Amino acid sequence: MSYLSPNQLKQYEDEGFVSPINIFSKDKAKEIRDEIELIEKEMPEELEKSGRYNAHLISPLLDEVTHNPKILDAVESLIDEDILVCGTTLFIKNPNEKGFVSYHQDAKYIGLEPHNWVTAWVAITDSNEHNGCMRMWSGSHKDHLKEHDQKFNQGNLLTRGQTVQNVPKEKTTPLVLTAGQMSLHHPTTVHGSDINKSDDRRIGFVIQSYIGANVKQVLGKNSVQIARGKDDFNFHEKIGRTKSLMNEDDIKLKKQENDYLQEIFYKDSSKKGNY
Repeated sequence: MSYLSPNQLKQYEDEGFVSPINIFSKDKAKEIRDEIELIEKEMPEELEKSGRYNAHLISPLLDEVTHNPKILDAVESLIDEDILVCGTTLFIKNPNEKGFVSYHQDAKYIGLEPHNWVTAWVAITDSNEHNGCMRMWSGSHKDHLKEHDQKFNQGNLLTRGQTVQNVPKEKTTPLVLTAGQMSLHHPTTVHGSDINKSDDRRIGFVIQSYIGANVKQVLGKNSVQIARGKDDFNFHEKIGRTKSLMNEDDIKLKKQENDYLQEIFYKDSSKKGNY
């Protein structure tokens, strides 16, 4: 029996995303935010720039989110019962900074094939049009992969500033979430987000991505955690879950995995961005 309702499954099929989905309370979201900000205070380099990747490997609360049964139930409705965690990203937009995300497709640069995978975007703070929530180009996942320009532009939170041109803004849907809710989107759905115009941080924790066991990494290598079910294909090395907050061994593992990611994100590029 599917955790997602028939209407939610239809939304995903027709529009390439489903939102909102309730996961945990605002109080829990505040607890998670506090742990993120503690890491920033104690070890700021761990979450800056390319350090934003795989924070679940050094944060017990982000690890807990990554393996949350409600999230996995929803993901199972879309990619079946064998679920691997391929990585995570923190997208933090501070107030009065010009951070934005250009319109792009995840599948263009992540190297995961076939597209039996899904990205979960979990709101640690409220996410709305004023503070730069995600916007989805409804139905764009049906057109497969589009051409992307590599802009490396200032303020762009993407690695290469990869950008799909001529996205019709009037056809995009803002995904307004309260802290503790999430959205799920398809690998080829075009999406982006504007700058944060509010007086508070906008924090999103993105599991990018939950993949089926049949999915390969074709641009490099990355390790995975088994979140649910089994892995009969064994395409990837397996890693364990975090031992404790800011554990020394976990920090080393996070660096290893982030080095792998840099090779994937900048494969065949003569230039590197800030992330």
